[in-house]
Amino acid sequence: MRSWNAFTAVEAAVRAMVADPRWPGLPVPDRAQVIAARALVTPEGDRWLFGAHARWYLHDPADGRWHLSPPPRDARTRDARHPAAVLPVRVIPRGPDFAAEPGSTQAFVGPDVPTGLTDQIRLLLRAEERRSERDYPLSAFDAIFARDVPSTVAAIWGTIMWCAYAPAFDGNERLITAFGEYLRRPLPGDEWVRWLPAPPLLDLVTLVSERLRAGHSRAALRLAATMADTAQILLSDTRFRPRALALLTMVEPTLRQPHLDDRAALRDDHTVRQAWLDRLPERLGRAALVETDPETHFRHTVYDLLEALDFTTEPSRAAAAFLADLSDSRGLLPGYLDHRLRRAYEELARAGLTSTSAAETTQPEGFPTRAPLPYPWRAGPPETGAYAAVPRTGAHAVPETGAHALPGTGAHAVPETGAHALPGTGAHVLPETGAHALPGTGAHALPETGAHALPGTGAQGFGVSRASEVERTSAPVREEARASGSGVEPPDRAAAAAVLGAAYAVGLAWGRVTGARVPERGFAGAAALVHRLIPERDDLPF
Repeated sequence: MRSWNAFTAVEAAVRAMVADPRWPGLPVPDRAQVIAARALVTPEGDRWLFGAHARWYLHDPADGRWHLSPPPRDARTRDARHPAAVLPVRVIPRGPDFAAEPGSTQAFVGPDVPTGLTDQIRLLLRAEERRSERDYPLSAFDAIFARDVPSTVAAIWGTIMWCAYAPAFDGNERLITAFGEYLRRPLPGDEWVRWLPAPPLLDLVTLVSERLRAGHSRAALRLAATMADTAQILLSDTRFRPRALALLTMVEPTLRQPHLDDRAALRDDHTVRQAWLDRLPERLGRAALVETDPETHFRHTVYDLLEALDFTTEPSRAAAAFLADLSDSRGLLPGYLDHRLRRAYEELARAGLTSTSAAETTQPEGFPTRAPLPYPWRAGPPETGAYAAVPRTGAHAVPETGAHALPGTGAHAVPETGAHALPGTGAHVLPETGAHALPGTGAHALPETGAHALPGTGAQGFGVSRASEVERTSAPVREEARASGSGVEPPDRAAAAAVLGAAYAVGLAWGRVTGARVPERGFAGAAALVHRLIPERDDLPF
């Protein structure tokens, strides 16, 4: 029998109240009082509310803000009865926001797109590829497709990418390879993973509105119908479903009233985009937050990442390791995080381990094309996880940072030089430069970047100019993180894919907020997860 849990009990009680048809009609102060009366506090003094969007909020004692953050389900709690008057309106459930379907955070790496869905998309693609490019010119996605490709093909592609929670696909995923003959250039990524950007809704709108302005209303209707047909197929996969349903809701009125967007199209594409978004009911609003409120969308993706990391002993520390990948030259990121996550991130920042994916972080040719060396994923406590071991050396590669940590046992200092020896390899860390010399492994420095690459693993180190400083200041942080269980060691492929997808979604969302570039080969922290997933594919002869 499962033990009683205060968080689960409060969540059930609030859901029951919000589901009452009378809830939306209650005055905001009354709703706030009901929510505030069910606040919980943990022994550490953390104060929690279950509020808007059917999600938990954590009170920041420093500035009084409420941050989206999943709670520690096994923590002891007591009632807190937070003052209702100080609750911001944005955390109070409105009613329809509780109806949103969360979907799945899994990337399309490991658990593939179902064959049935892929086959339906391929049939649709074959039907739409026959359209004339003169009647269906590429008014968007022209950087992806060749000039003689009709925009109906681009409409299918754009719908798939916009609806995907995290568009990171296996390199041989049949859903993606179906578009190979239409591409202008190879997709970003490598043989293992295609890290694809999520297009803005404006790109899909432009395909339709350009035809409307040109006086080709039937072509515009055909493009809208193609998007609707594609979204309808995508509904069967939870990784597409929330946004697919939102897109269907925006497009279907146009199919029923073919001239609905004519006047808006005469103004500009942005007016049509806003008209589409205005058709969304509130219950589907969260699926379109990426368009309507990028900052809130980013906070939701961080929440998703923390939930995906719930199998770790300290999700905040594990999530901070992934957030360390994000480029944050203006120091904006800590302001978006709750105080627990912010502390974990700032520990990495003080050790010089943040903004690690500001440049490419995988090998120049991407992940290795041969079978990767076996990583020692263990069923026991997550000692390695994000610190995935490099088997030939015993060193631990930290994919989120590219740093190489010394093993927890057996490492010794060489008094004559001050270098750290890696047992069993003869490798030494040279204090003058921070360089890692790995005899017999083929490890080498990359002159262009100063990074230290470990062939066959995809792991890289820091540039020579700051490696020794980072090694000295960050070792205690890394050892503490390992001891606390913040290493990422997913228990199965589904959990690994969920973390991979959530982490990639965070990176894409951060790009929407700040304009930070999303690395074409993914984020550094994804490397260990990719190696966790790829060797276990059933269709690869490893």
